[in-house]
Amino acid sequence: MKIEKFVIGMVSTNCYIVTNEETKECFMIDPGTFRPEIVSHIRSGGLTLKAILLTHGHFDHIMGIDGFLQEFSVPVYACEEEKKLLENERYNASIMYGEGYTFTEAVYVTDGQILDVAGMKIRVIHTPGHTIGGCCYYLEDELVLFSGDTLFQESIGRADLPTGSASALVRSVREKLLILPEAVRVYPGHEEMTTIEMERKYNPFI
Repeated sequence: MKIEKFVIGMVSTNCYIVTNEETKECFMIDPGTFRPEIVSHIRSGGLTLKAILLTHGHFDHIMGIDGFLQEFSVPVYACEEEKKLLENERYNASIMYGEGYTFTEAVYVTDGQILDVAGMKIRVIHTPGHTIGGCCYYLEDELVLFSGDTLFQESIGRADLPTGSASALVRSVREKLLILPEAVRVYPGHEEMTTIEMERKYNPFI
């Protein structure tokens, strides 16, 4: 498996391309804005995009969806509780940065569901707190977690936006993420990679 990070959008969101190097199939996580160079990167690398995965519905993680769907006809997955944000420009905060953006064609998934995408098994972990339907994606075979804005390097996400809850966020991190193996590499929605081991030891918020 190969993980590539593209820092995009007005608040430097991490958009990931995760590739099965054997099959050349890949999936995308959190397209915060449309970037033609990512399309070029996928095509020039001979890759086949199979899906887009959303960790949550805030504007800086979703506003590139339409652009990429014009180039690639793939499903867009999100946790079912996040429908409220994806379909409301006030809840997802996009109205603050222009005309607003909504997305109504998501394929909704549930906590614990296993997705088979690009030949990889991906477990959905519902982690409410940053938003009501925020989720993380765990590739157990690879010891990799995509944490969105739930867990950062020595930090956690904010909880003061619509549907957020500080207590729920801390509970999600403690009860659903820190129980994972210490060796798990954590790829967050902003900033740098960390590990479960490092967050158990040094994260002051949990």
